Amino acid sequence: MFTSSLGKKYLMALSGFVLIGFVFVHMAGNLQILLGQDKINAYAHALQSLPFPILWGSRLFLLVAVLVHAVTAYQLVKENRKARPNQNDVETTKRAGIASLKMGLTGSILLAFIVFHLLHFTIRAIYPEYDELTTTVGSPDNSEIHDVYSMVLAGFKHTWISVFYVVAMFLLCGHLAHGVSSAFQSLGIRSENWREKLDLAAKAYAWVIFVGFSIVPILVLAENLGIVSFFDINAVSTALAMQ
Repeated sequence: MFTSSLGKKYLMALSGFVLIGFVFVHMAGNLQILLGQDKINAYAHALQSLPFPILWGSRLFLLVAVLVHAVTAYQLVKENRKARPNQNDVETTKRAGIASLKMGLTGSILLAFIVFHLLHFTIRAIYPEYDELTTTVGSPDNSEIHDVYSMVLAGFKHTWISVFYVVAMFLLCGHLAHGVSSAFQSLGIRSENWREKLDLAAKAYAWVIFVGFSIVPILVLAENLGIVSFFDINAVSTALAMQ
């Protein structure tokens, strides 16, 4: 069933819904940094302290969803390119092909971004010194925990990283604006009566995700330029210098 074009569309839509839900939850968690160092550190520590099967089971589930979404999207793009339209369907197929190409391009860039993001903040291979950032702020028992607050702000102090994140989130916004509504269509649950409403809801959701993920790097960039003073960037620099 899932080897057919229709089956691949189902897989891509279902895996897409998993990722659509994840980005919202991930965004909501990240936004706790706006509430202060104790809130984001406590949240991150609670996640890291989840039982091993739950923590790694959810990570593997998300990894599978990303791989399924990427592979089925690639396969469908290849199939669409090979398909030869009828004379009367040329213009429709061109439009569909352009939309498919855009989704494929943004999807490829976003896949590269996910790898970078994991290496940057999760595995911390790009800046290994982030592993040494610890604090008792946000700790449930006053023991030393990882200082996620300082790590995130230190990461976004690099202008190129902040810009890359904002650009990636803009691409994600475009991907979601088209993908959310298309997922409903692929599953056969988007009627013409609901098409415009779903398209509008998809765009609204996409912009919420863009703003939610972009606000922190934008605030850090603005603080570096002396425009605003929301975070204690100087304290973060001191913490890094002490490592």
